[in-house]
Amino acid sequence: MSERKKFRIQRSLGIELPGLGKPGALGKRNYPPGQHGRLHKRKITQFGAELREKQKLLFHYGLREEQLRRFVRKAKSLNSSNWIESLIGLLERRLDNIVFRLGFARSIAGARQLVSHGHILVNGRRQTIGSMVLRIGEQVHLSECAKQMTAIQSAREAPRLSLPSYLQFDDPSTKESGKILSLPDSTHVPFEFNAAQVAEYYAKRGV
Repeated sequence: MSERKKFRIQRSLGIELPGLGKPGALGKRNYPPGQHGRLHKRKITQFGAELREKQKLLFHYGLREEQLRRFVRKAKSLNSSNWIESLIGLLERRLDNIVFRLGFARSIAGARQLVSHGHILVNGRRQTIGSMVLRIGEQVHLSECAKQMTAIQSAREAPRLSLPSYLQFDDPSTKESGKILSLPDSTHVPFEFNAAQVAEYYAKRGV
């Protein structure tokens, strides 16, 4: 996805999504894209509001609709009474997101590429599936080759986000590996979103 398209998505949603990488989408044009974006503030319906909140999760975590639906179904099987918290816990514990939140990549797409190319180890074993969900206590390491890569060094020097409280570096001086300390929840989502509207969106669709 091009930087221009990423910026258009964020302007359309009215919010910066860190998972898309480069900041500044709303810096100069904090209005919707299009010929009349600056002049007309669109009225949003209830459906539109629910769709927008769902889209925030979809684009930030870099998922397809069916992938997100599978996570919703999994979350409901784990916690039917408060499944939205379980959903966030699953999304935040995806390997590609953990790599991003540890500061090894500037975006979730970049983190997913690192995983797919074999540059990430989990508990000492090379993993290539970015969608795998990690458990508490599992450790994520950069490969020896990855530690020397310019792009990774640059990302680590200026991470897109600060380290969330559910993660910890094994050695804060090197920041080459980290582990999951606890289950993340909606307070760890790095942008504003309305969890109730996401829940309502999927409730109406029988997911």
